Amino acid sequence: MNKNNSIFESRAQGNLKKRHRVSKIWRSSFFLSTTIGIFSLVILLFSIINQAFGYVIVENNVDPASLSSMPLQSLEREELISILQENVSKNRFKTIQRDNPVEELKRSELVGLVTSEIIKPTTLKSYFLIPSLTNKAEIIRTQQDEFPNAVVQFRSWISPSFLTDPLSTNPDTTGIRTALLGSLWIIVVTVIIAFPIGIGAAIYLEEYSSNNWLSRIIKTNIDNLAGIPSIVYGLLGLAIFVRGLNLITSGAFIGIDQSNGRTILSAALTMSLLILPLIIINAQEAIRAVPSSLRQASYGLGATRLQTIWYHVLPAAMPGILTGTILAVSRAIGETAPLILVGASSFINKDPSGLFSNFTVLPIQIYNWTTRPQAEFRNVAAASILVLLIVLLTLNTAAILLRNHFSKNKAA
Repeated sequence: MNKNNSIFESRAQGNLKKRHRVSKIWRSSFFLSTTIGIFSLVILLFSIINQAFGYVIVENNVDPASLSSMPLQSLEREELISILQENVSKNRFKTIQRDNPVEELKRSELVGLVTSEIIKPTTLKSYFLIPSLTNKAEIIRTQQDEFPNAVVQFRSWISPSFLTDPLSTNPDTTGIRTALLGSLWIIVVTVIIAFPIGIGAAIYLEEYSSNNWLSRIIKTNIDNLAGIPSIVYGLLGLAIFVRGLNLITSGAFIGIDQSNGRTILSAALTMSLLILPLIIINAQEAIRAVPSSLRQASYGLGATRLQTIWYHVLPAAMPGILTGTILAVSRAIGETAPLILVGASSFINKDPSGLFSNFTVLPIQIYNWTTRPQAEFRNVAAASILVLLIVLLTLNTAAILLRNHFSKNKAA
């Protein structure tokens, strides 16, 4: 008997040591994977920041001092308009007036217009952040030897003017206002469309539908739709929203003169289809996690099913629902392929003003700039990536704050 016990104990000890070894191997693998992921993310961010700042050698086509004895930023609107009229051709001024009437522009916009149309700064050579910090003397010597009429400036490619200026073919004067507004318009409209529809579908599937073959087919198809490549949704949006529903998406049904349905509304509807499966699946999981006892207690007090869902189930599930929405929006804000198919422009300098406006978005402009031959467009693309990350983090932070708010209410 004692012999059998000792054999059993030795085997148990051996199995325990084996489990500990396996546990250490897996723990080390998880730690290594996390370390590699964090290290890769740090390298990516460092590479972007390294390209978004640094010294540049700039030469102006016209000396700003020859236009006014005072800095352009301190001039009044009338003076800036007068400078424009005196220094550009009549035909060019008419074109500017047609696209953006100068009387309606802000003073900062007029300063940017004078800079891009008259001063025309040209970056002859640009440097990344690390070479700028370590080889400043060599950069200055290069300017003096090769570009005696130019000046050396430390430039942050991401700046207030970069956010407020329209798109331009010149990397020195381009901004991202048009693309940034297009991205914000599409994301906001997408969330407005997809969020209530996704939550409504999840509530029906979890709280109202029976567990029959039809419900199982619907749930299986929703799971499959979450894994479909985004370009397929782009083709669907092109066929249905741009062409099939052209009368609605172009605004023609309310008298807006648009040639086709390649508008913000078409893009938002397409992106809504893209993120709907993610929202529905995560909302289903969050609703399913609410204890049945909460529903039974509500029914016991005389509440109807709708009252139970609205006042008890949804508030309890909202933290999980918002987590799913964060993931869905994070996917949508970086998408490019579906938007290209439904008509996003590669270059447009007119800001979107409504659902039926033509548009472009930040990811498309970033891709467009990285394909340009001028090296300075790489710096502009890096600055745009930083802006896109900031927008994404801002949206995620807002959703996290809402989630925490609902979590506190649930705990209370």
